[in-house]
Amino acid sequence: MKHLASIATAAALLAPTFARAGDPATIIETPEQQKERMAWWHEAKFGMFIHWGIYSVVGGQYKGKELPNSAEWMMCRGKIPIAEYSKYAEQFNPTKFDADNFVKMAKDAGMKYMVITAKHHDGFAMFDSCWGEYDVVDATPFGRDIMKELSRACYEQGLRFGFYYSQAQDWHHPGGFGNNWDKSLKKVSSDVYANEKVIPEVEQLLTEYGPISILWWDTPRNMSPEAFAGIYSLKSLQPGIITNDRLGKDIPGDHKTFERHIPDRGPVDKAWEVCMPISGSWGYKKIDTDFKSTTTLIRNLADIASKGGNYLLNVSPTGEGVILPQAQERLKQIGEWMRVNSDSIYGTTGSPFKKLDFGRCTKKQYAKGTTLYFHVFDWPADGKLVIPGLKNEIKQAYLLDGWKPLETTQDETGTTITVPKDAPDAINSVITVQVAGKLEVEQSGIVQNQDGSVDLPAADAYIHNNEGSQDAALQDRGDEPDNIGKWTDKEATVEWDFKLTQPGTFDVIANIALEDDSALTFTVNGETVKTKVKATGGYGSYTEQTLGSFSTTAEGNYNIRLKPDAKNWKPVNVRGLKLITK
Repeated sequence: MKHLASIATAAALLAPTFARAGDPATIIETPEQQKERMAWWHEAKFGMFIHWGIYSVVGGQYKGKELPNSAEWMMCRGKIPIAEYSKYAEQFNPTKFDADNFVKMAKDAGMKYMVITAKHHDGFAMFDSCWGEYDVVDATPFGRDIMKELSRACYEQGLRFGFYYSQAQDWHHPGGFGNNWDKSLKKVSSDVYANEKVIPEVEQLLTEYGPISILWWDTPRNMSPEAFAGIYSLKSLQPGIITNDRLGKDIPGDHKTFERHIPDRGPVDKAWEVCMPISGSWGYKKIDTDFKSTTTLIRNLADIASKGGNYLLNVSPTGEGVILPQAQERLKQIGEWMRVNSDSIYGTTGSPFKKLDFGRCTKKQYAKGTTLYFHVFDWPADGKLVIPGLKNEIKQAYLLDGWKPLETTQDETGTTITVPKDAPDAINSVITVQVAGKLEVEQSGIVQNQDGSVDLPAADAYIHNNEGSQDAALQDRGDEPDNIGKWTDKEATVEWDFKLTQPGTFDVIANIALEDDSALTFTVNGETVKTKVKATGGYGSYTEQTLGSFSTTAEGNYNIRLKPDAKNWKPVNVRGLKLITK
């Protein structure tokens, strides 16, 4: 029987002194040290996410009704009282669970790491929690520590292991965020919750479960600086650990998280990861048959790797402890593709090409050359694969499947590879091209007009929105020009790449519509200009407004980025920018 301090006692003892408290800013690391710590993660590229909890017993159904959102949100979406929801623990008995089989399934699929929900928003611990008895060991007939078994299995089979932990939302604890429906819950401060439950549980996970490589936070809320510091400082218990960006607003973590959405282009100079369920729901949901095809999953992996990111693909075990056959089948098929083509994924970096109509590209750079991996989704019917803008001398080209040599020719437009009539793989055939010397790629795209102007339409923008939300998304307007619309997210940014052949001084003119005065910045070549935009009378009333100017002294490739001024931001719609020489 574990000791559970009463809320009253905890509140009385809490003088805001947090376990292991410390300013996150004091945890200092050089860029070289961070690069070394993150090296395995960048090499790995592909991991398994697992959402599993007592909600899996009923598969998202409550009183015969289907609840919206993913199954792990059912307590919130159904506004289920704690006393009622807790009874699911009495039914949780996943006797078919086999940790070794789970890990083998991930490993056979080509995955290099695993992250599982140690505690989700419902507050239930899938480990033998030191906080109390609301956990898989004490509250269920199963009575086994699932986290300990998976940690052991990952260690024995050579996979990195990590925990998802919901540090802010907790619908069971009176100090956790999110539960506004159960009136029996006698609320206390989030500081009590952090000091009493979060910090002890996370400390336990980082000290009693072997080597932990990842701590994956979720749904940040405005906790106190002392709480953030106490939680964040726990990472020192596992010095090599990697964390994501969802602990708190001012704690960026080691990588950015995109949920369910692959960005048009990965963040510059920032590690990032796409987390995505293999079906529609994160947790097991009985009616969820929306499984992504193997084609989509393999091409997603190549797409993400080509932009420099990692792919964390989620599966959702049932209440019996099995991964559904549809997911198992897809994982097996991904594994079959990876056994042939994994060199084109592991340890690669992003594509040097802005766009390839036939597919994607990953690369590995060496001291005297580069290996390019062309992921061909659409096999050329004429037997000619054209690589636009590739100027380097080709040392050799071959199919990765079978290492069959391929002939290449080069001219001023790029490189042409002669390929067999039939694609080796119907989903993604990989062609390996080794080139000598420093990589030289002449980019196509937006080029300066003869009159010196540059047109930057919405359709050619790279949109970086918050985890794939529809804020700041490209809107297809049919006969009218497309626009970047519903730009309500203060964190979203939009950027364009372009080439200048006539350097000079340029006015930046936005074709913009907005209901209220707003403010933003634009950045070119590292220089940022703050500007204000005036209301136009509505989101359909477009006017041209000059945002400011910038100067260049050399021709070449450039980038311009629009970013909201968070303190003065009001939503805008943007059809594009135009650069006019002064």
